[in-house]
Amino acid sequence: MPLPDEHLTYPHRSYGMDQDRYAWRPATERAPIAWPNGAALATMIVVPIEHHPLNPPGKPFKHPGAMVTPYPDLRHYTTRDYGNRVGVYRILDALKAAGMKATFPINADQLERLKPLVEAILADGHEIAAYGLSTTHIHWGGLDRETEAAWVAEARARFDAAGLQPRAWLSPARQQSFATLDLIRAAGFEICLDWEQDEVPAAMDTEAGEIIGLPLSNELDDRALTIDRRQTEDEWASQVLEAADYLAGGAGRFGGRVLGFTLTPYVTGQPFRVSALRRLLAGLGAMGVWSATASELA
Repeated sequence: MPLPDEHLTYPHRSYGMDQDRYAWRPATERAPIAWPNGAALATMIVVPIEHHPLNPPGKPFKHPGAMVTPYPDLRHYTTRDYGNRVGVYRILDALKAAGMKATFPINADQLERLKPLVEAILADGHEIAAYGLSTTHIHWGGLDRETEAAWVAEARARFDAAGLQPRAWLSPARQQSFATLDLIRAAGFEICLDWEQDEVPAAMDTEAGEIIGLPLSNELDDRALTIDRRQTEDEWASQVLEAADYLAGGAGRFGGRVLGFTLTPYVTGQPFRVSALRRLLAGLGAMGVWSATASELA
């Protein structure tokens, strides 16, 4: 079936990458990065704290992890809630035991509800990032700019009210419109975790100045691999370790690089997956990686 004419004529279709946030650059032409203490690899562990309501609107699409069965899907709802009340504390314990730091993006509408968790995260020396307003406020190209700007402003205001000043932003479902980077930079966010265009921090242009994109691997997402692709937790942990070993091995040629991956509380925080998590963190520690938060990398 032939493609429709608009496939090649949409407004952002142009020579090159169809976006002008950064220049096209092969890996062989970027300046090598030196991480602290000569580490060959930095790891950025991201623990997304998200709330999934019983009645998600599903527009423009359902957020990954949203309800599955007809209303009220109490089985999946309570599993997600379990992650933020129980599973996440297993992840905090495992990180502490391994001496590793993480970045915790949190939906702005959950800051008050999850205040004890926010306090526990900060007490352990981790970083809080903004995770949009909620899982039902998904940024996309069909959203008018005024509405999207209001969502970003409200998210910033809720973090301000909680006494938090996050530098990093993760969009709900990691979905953006063409204006999202401009709007979040204008709201004071300096780091974006949505893209994975490289294996090093990458400066991107916005209307309000430069924003740093940090690579967060979608291909190593714990929820996607264990739930969507039905891999075992041991297979997922081995894939992360394999990626780390490969990237560290290339430090002599390319310099230091970043491996970013997620630990989703209602997935990896399950008791039968904690042993795989501990093995993963111990393996990374044995490689001598630099465990860094988003702000430390940017």
